[in-house]
Amino acid sequence: MQKKQPHLCQFCHANVKEINYKDTNALRRYISSFGKIVARKRSGVCSWHQRKLSSAIKRARFMALLPFIVR
Repeated sequence: MQKKQPHLCQFCHANVKEINYKDTNALRRYISSFGKIVARKRSGVCSWHQRKLSSAIKRARFMALLPFIVR
């Protein structure tokens, strides 16, 4: 059996401290086809960046940069 390799957080690897809510192209990657925020296990993001990511997505939704639901 092969061991699973640990997922490295993309934001930690790029040394990102703040996630910008205006960068909708980057945020769309972490939204499912139903418009929900993708879970940490699926996205491979660490818990600290997942919290920053979810608040940035919520802020972008409130500012009408991202949709709340997908039709």
